[in-house]
Amino acid sequence: DPIKGITAGAIGVLLSMVGMDPSTGELRYTFGNIYLMAGISFVTAMIGLFGVSEALTQFRNAGTKSPKQNLDRIIPNWATFLKYLPLSIRSSLLGVFIGALPGTGGDVAALLAYDQAKRTVRHPSRPFGTGAYEGIVAPETANKGAIGGAFIPMLTLGIPGDAVTAIIIGALYIHGLKPGPMLMIETPHLFWMIVSCLSIASVALMVLGLVSVKPFARIIEIPKEIIMPVVIILSVIGTYAIQNSVVDIFYMIGFGIIGYFLRLYGYATGPMVLGLILGPMLDANYRRAMQGAENQLLPFLEGFVTSPISLFLTLAIVFLIVSQTSFYRRWRGLE
Repeated sequence: DPIKGITAGAIGVLLSMVGMDPSTGELRYTFGNIYLMAGISFVTAMIGLFGVSEALTQFRNAGTKSPKQNLDRIIPNWATFLKYLPLSIRSSLLGVFIGALPGTGGDVAALLAYDQAKRTVRHPSRPFGTGAYEGIVAPETANKGAIGGAFIPMLTLGIPGDAVTAIIIGALYIHGLKPGPMLMIETPHLFWMIVSCLSIASVALMVLGLVSVKPFARIIEIPKEIIMPVVIILSVIGTYAIQNSVVDIFYMIGFGIIGYFLRLYGYATGPMVLGLILGPMLDANYRRAMQGAENQLLPFLEGFVTSPISLFLTLAIVFLIVSQTSFYRRWRGLE
């Protein structure tokens, strides 16, 4: 539902504004609480919205038996491989593009790839949300593509593509290296070593996945009354380990409850996470655009169509909005 998706995304953007204003230092939506001054970590929100809310949802169906997994064949046959190859390529390229955008990463790439698959696949193997192959292929290939994509701005511009590459940049600076154009000029061998390690890691990940898929698949057969409390405990441990903060645990539980009620009333949690992640970027760039337009509305709106890049992005946004209308979906045969 586009309205529900926009509503959830708007809530995420609103929550991303909590804390200290990066431009003026003013406190926003803290209500005098010192723990809100640092803002809300989107990783904490993701653990709550995706992990805890899913566990709470599964508790409603605690009496049902877990399905037995058919593990006779792990590697798909050539017909299945070729059938989903176009979707894999599209999602991988989308993942590389999203990963190359600073501040996004694999989480955003996976969510957008899943949404793109739901929009474009006319005849999925089964409805999305019930185990459709397309719903697994798209986000997983995009997630893997975003890993390499995040290294593009890091190696060429010295700008981290996600949190992991930010840590790598810090490690390179500690060793006296300069991520960015100078890295390829002064130490070209290190650049190609990083590229080679990424290639080796992709092969190693495939081997590890094929070896461990059977043990991991058996986890699904564990009764929900056992596995879901373990999920909640691991969520608490993971949340605390981010910043060693007990307050983050309460945030995570709160987002888990919010995510549970969002699912209960048909609201998607993905747009809310996207709003949390992209909200600070939206805020910063809006401020920059308004300052360039001298806080006047007409010059600000002209900026959407004056350059080829902004015009292309504006038309893309308009197309995305139009593509959600019932008339367009009936015309394309998606309804």
